[in-house]
Amino acid sequence: QVQLVESGGGLVQAGGSLRLSCAASGLTFSNYVMGWFRQAPGKERERVAAISRSGITTYYTDSVKGRFTISRDNAKNTLALQMNSLKPEDTAVYFCAASTTIWPPSVNYWGKGTLVTVSS
Repeated sequence: QVQLVESGGGLVQAGGSLRLSCAASGLTFSNYVMGWFRQAPGKERERVAAISRSGITTYYTDSVKGRFTISRDNAKNTLALQMNSLKPEDTAVYFCAASTTIWPPSVNYWGKGTLVTVSS
């Protein structure tokens, strides 16, 4: 059974930092492109960041560039998202995702999410 389990969410003041992690099991982790998505109440789910199978290539949505860093450790089957200079608009449930393809943009597996709340 494939599982993606997020952790590290919480409440933080604007300007603060959090580090999210995702522990993967039941799959060959290095075969998957990994990513982070987020969803705020009443809004569409948004792709935040992604990382290639090797960890060499990364993607960030414009709103988080320079503030967030995605990384992976294929030996430990883990994915991380370091979030600095957090803003209230970063408040959302953050989801870990795994995909075997870059295009079409389909997700094979989702985590259950971890809540990040940034107060002003």
